[in-house]
Amino acid sequence: MLAATSALAQSTPPTEAPAVAKASTGAPNASDLLFERPQMQNVPPGTKLTYGYIRRSGISKGPFGPPLNDTIKLGVEAGQSADSRDIRVEMFSGANRFPAGPFENMPGNPVMTLFLEHHLIDMARVLSANPRYIKNAIRKGLRDNATVTPTTIDYKGRTVSAWRIETQPFLDDRMKERMRGMENIRYTFVTSDSVPGELVSIEAQSKNAEGGELLEENLTYVPNAG
Repeated sequence: MLAATSALAQSTPPTEAPAVAKASTGAPNASDLLFERPQMQNVPPGTKLTYGYIRRSGISKGPFGPPLNDTIKLGVEAGQSADSRDIRVEMFSGANRFPAGPFENMPGNPVMTLFLEHHLIDMARVLSANPRYIKNAIRKGLRDNATVTPTTIDYKGRTVSAWRIETQPFLDDRMKERMRGMENIRYTFVTSDSVPGELVSIEAQSKNAEGGELLEENLTYVPNAG
């Protein structure tokens, strides 16, 4: 069962993703933007949020397993404060179902934690690595070595402001030779307070020198899928 608090803060989707374009202004801290905001305050109780999820890899012998194309659904109800919500989770479907939640009185969007913790499990297994080491490297990358770029997205036919956060936490890691060529893995997050739950997308992507796909894993908010 995944924890209800964000471990990282503390220690082709089913439909087309919102289009992203460049913009510019001053930038907030990446970790604060992702993990410290009351992201669920703009989600009315009774709402269901749906996120498309894809994972695929071209690594020989398929250590990540077969391609996975599924959804994560959040059922949102009122919490004990105006900014918090009680959240039920349906993480994947059928044989892919993964136990998670429920979450009580959550101000932040738990889908961020769900994606990252599931990603950590896969990465630790494929690399025969300690998941805490990988988690701490990503945490440090977001804290100390992330770029935060203002941008815009197309949301329900209108242009709204957003932030794009990127980090490559393993480029200079002392253990990068054990990364099976994935030391260049790039984590990209897009957030917007105009989108329910604020999270627009997450992507973890790594390619080899020839452009071959070592890992493509992404999560994308699906408007009107409720």
